[in-house]
Amino acid sequence: MMGHKSAARRHPLHGTALFGALSGAFMLAHRLADQWVQDSGDAVNKDAHGAHLVYADGVEVGAEPDGQDRTGWPTMTATQLGRRCAARHVATYTAVQTAAAAAVTGLLGRRLPARALLAAAAINSATHYVIDRRAPLLKLAELLGKTGYIDHCQAVRRLPDGALTVEQSGPGTAVMELDQALHELCGGVAALVATVLAVRAADRE
Repeated sequence: MMGHKSAARRHPLHGTALFGALSGAFMLAHRLADQWVQDSGDAVNKDAHGAHLVYADGVEVGAEPDGQDRTGWPTMTATQLGRRCAARHVATYTAVQTAAAAAVTGLLGRRLPARALLAAAAINSATHYVIDRRAPLLKLAELLGKTGYIDHCQAVRRLPDGALTVEQSGPGTAVMELDQALHELCGGVAALVATVLAVRAADRE
């Protein structure tokens, strides 16, 4: 046991290598989980807020397309819809991130302790939910003086009926860039915490 501990102390690069592997895994899986795996409806509605009633697809009650009869369709507040969509997205996002971390470290011959893996998953999921609900991100951006950047970098979208609308969020906007920067930062923090826990666990063996 003493020999194992001494070996761990003699190799300070072990922790550095593990941190690099986890950071790489989270970074590689991030875009896949955040863009390809995410459901389109969740992507559109996860930042919804408000007490007004909407349907599960985000259409506001009273604004049904072409007079569509939606009698009996379940409704909820916009905030409830946003929370549900964000939670679903975070669930799939965290699953992909965690699987990537376990796979990469396993292939490299290092099995992460469950505590380290769960800590990373908790950090990634909690921060991702908060950021994707948008209000906290916008508040932080305001505190850091990024409002001008957000106002300047918005995007024009074409609606199904051909009309154009300006959107503050989504691809091509400053909000999207700030969003991605925070997600990547949080992924790095998750990797660091998991590394520290894994190295400490190895030292105790």
